[in-house]
Amino acid sequence: MLPFKLIYHEGYDLNLGAHVFPSQKYRLIRDRLLADGIAGPEDFLAPEPAADEDVLRVHSREYVHKLKTGSLSPAEILQLEVPYSAKLIEACWLAAGGSILAGRRALQDGWAANIGGGFHHAYPDHGEGFCVIHDVAIAIRRLQFDGAIERAMVVDTDVHQGNGTAAIFGGDETVFTLSIHQVHNYPHSKPPSTIDIDLPDGIGDADYLAILEKHLHRAFHDFAPDVLFYVAGADPYREDQLGGLALTIDGLARRDALVFDYARRNGVPVAITLAGGYARHVTDTISIHVGTILAARDAARIPSTFAP
Repeated sequence: MLPFKLIYHEGYDLNLGAHVFPSQKYRLIRDRLLADGIAGPEDFLAPEPAADEDVLRVHSREYVHKLKTGSLSPAEILQLEVPYSAKLIEACWLAAGGSILAGRRALQDGWAANIGGGFHHAYPDHGEGFCVIHDVAIAIRRLQFDGAIERAMVVDTDVHQGNGTAAIFGGDETVFTLSIHQVHNYPHSKPPSTIDIDLPDGIGDADYLAILEKHLHRAFHDFAPDVLFYVAGADPYREDQLGGLALTIDGLARRDALVFDYARRNGVPVAITLAGGYARHVTDTISIHVGTILAARDAARIPSTFAP
C-alpha cells in the first residue's frame, strides 16, 4: 500500500493509434504498479472530468468552444500534432480533473500522483506539441479559486521547455515556474519561465543533477509555495526518440528523488503529473514513470515538516 493516492482513469488513453506518443502508457503504468505489488487497487482514485468553468479559468472561451464542438481549423489540428476526436477531448478533460484531484489530495496527504497529465505546451488560446489543454494550470487556478492555496510552484523536468506554462503564468507573482530542458529542441519559441535551465545536447546524469540541485536551491530560497506541481518527464532518457539528453533510468530516479527531497525538507506538498516519454522501447518509458512513483513513495515515508 502506498502512503498517498494515485489518480487514474481508463479514459486517460488519448486514442492516438500508431503515434510516437504511446498513449497506452497510462494503462501500462497502472498495470505495472499493480503487478509488481507497488500499489493495490485501494491506492487508486478515479477523477471526474474537469468542469468547463475550471478549464475556462485558463483557456479562452473561443478555444474551449472549438474543442467541445469539433470546430478546430485544419491548421489548429495540425498544430496539436495529435488527431482530433471526441475521445481525445474526453481524455484531456479527465486528465485536468485528475490534476485538480491530485492537487487536493496532495494538500490533504502531503503527496499525490496523477498517472496522466503534464500537458505543458497548451496555451490559453491553442494547443500544440501533443497538448490540448493545460491540466496543471487548470488545477492551480482551481485551487487558488477555492482558497486552498495562494502560491504554487511548477518544477518541470520534461526534456522540452514548458512554454505553455511560462506563457500562462508569465508576470504572475503567485506562481513560480522552473523548467529544466534541452535548449536545442522543441519548442522553437520559449517564453521565459521564472527559471529556465537551458541544457546542451548530450548532458548526462552527474552534470544534470548538479545543475538541477543548484537551481532548486535558488527556487526554494526565493519562493515559498503552498504546493508543488512536479511535471515529471521521462524523455531526458538517453534512448528517447524526441530527446537529445543522455540520462540513464537510474539518473532519472535520482532526479525525482532530488526534487522530492527539496519539497520534503521545505514542508511543501507535492502533486505529480507524468509528462512526456517516447523511448524506443515503451517498457523503458513505463519503468521511468514507475520510478517516479517509487521515488515519491520513498520520500513520503521520511518524516517531514508537512502537516495537513
